[in-house]
Amino acid sequence: MNEFIKTELELENIRESGARLAAVMEELLFAAVPGVSTGAIGDMAEELIRKQGGIPIFKGYGAEWGKPFPAAVCVSLNDEVVHGIPSSDRILKEGDLLKLDLGMMFQGMVSDMARTKAIGTVSAEAARLLSVTRESLDRGIAKIRSGAKLSDFAMAVDRRVRQDGFSVVRDLVGHGVGRELHEDPQIPNYFDQGMPDFSFRKGMTVALEPMVNVGGHSIRLAKDGWTYVTRDGSLSAHFEDTVIVTERGTEIVTRRIGR
Repeated sequence: MNEFIKTELELENIRESGARLAAVMEELLFAAVPGVSTGAIGDMAEELIRKQGGIPIFKGYGAEWGKPFPAAVCVSLNDEVVHGIPSSDRILKEGDLLKLDLGMMFQGMVSDMARTKAIGTVSAEAARLLSVTRESLDRGIAKIRSGAKLSDFAMAVDRRVRQDGFSVVRDLVGHGVGRELHEDPQIPNYFDQGMPDFSFRKGMTVALEPMVNVGGHSIRLAKDGWTYVTRDGSLSAHFEDTVIVTERGTEIVTRRIGR
């Protein structure tokens, strides 16, 4: 696991990357109101990241597979789980459940985060889904420290989600982050007795990201080749933070103080 440990300079840079990314996310969430297009949010995300001195790491991602992602932010609505492509033709409306997934490189280090926002007044079920997903991430993070097991995190997330009768997406997981957008180890948000386990170590940097569905956990890839949607058409929510593992707990670099 030593290859996952970051140097002190790398940790300083990922802190700054995360703080700047959180500032960008805050502005995007404020701007996401009924009548705004997802394309406008995509344009705004790239502009804000570049103003922060960062590189929009999502834009062009996947070029090696022949399908580069075309935007700086993933904008997903309602039954879309992740990787929604911004479009000027998609307009936010009252009752939508919006997911923004955003990453940037700053001074050579990548941070990654996601938030779900209710657009105007949403259904009671959607509001509960949003709250449970956010709380499941918090409960998982609370279990992490140097020496804690992956299963400690996974069980905390999974139990909170199941408590309300929702399902954790299994085909998409959290991951290491820092020198690249996606690094090992993979970090599932659900617990299974047969899954590989490992211990978190001080100096690891990880992106933790429960994706939670109202219905079943199964998802499918949409025709655009990027967007994942729930297979049963149910609502989905997503929260993600970049976290530094410390001796006694964690440092969440993508949350601004008081946010």
